[in-house]
Amino acid sequence: MTLKIVIDQGAATAPYEQLRAQIADRARSGKLPVGYKLPTVRGLAEDLGLAANTVAKAYRALEADGVIETRGRNGTFVAAAGDASERLAAAAAAAYAGEVRRLGLGRDAARAAVEDALRVAYGT
Repeated sequence: MTLKIVIDQGAATAPYEQLRAQIADRARSGKLPVGYKLPTVRGLAEDLGLAANTVAKAYRALEADGVIETRGRNGTFVAAAGDASERLAAAAAAAYAGEVRRLGLGRDAARAAVEDALRVAYGT
């Protein structure tokens, strides 16, 4: 299996974000299986024509999201991303619910705010 990443230099989205999103999407969909060893930062940067810091930034974001894990000198691997993503989403939802309740918003207003935010985030 090879990691096929395409970076559009003309896109409005930063290259590190394009890289992060593509790896995250593939990990979550199972196209990159748990335990898959990712290329080194320098190796991937060279393959994609990017600066090593750009790839390192994407890897750090993916690791913070629980999508990948670094095992020191052994390399960087795809982690069990679904569980981590769901935990983070649940924590964010709980924090949001607590905050809107503290602000005195009702359920309908809280749901409307979420729906508006989802429309913006997903473009629909």
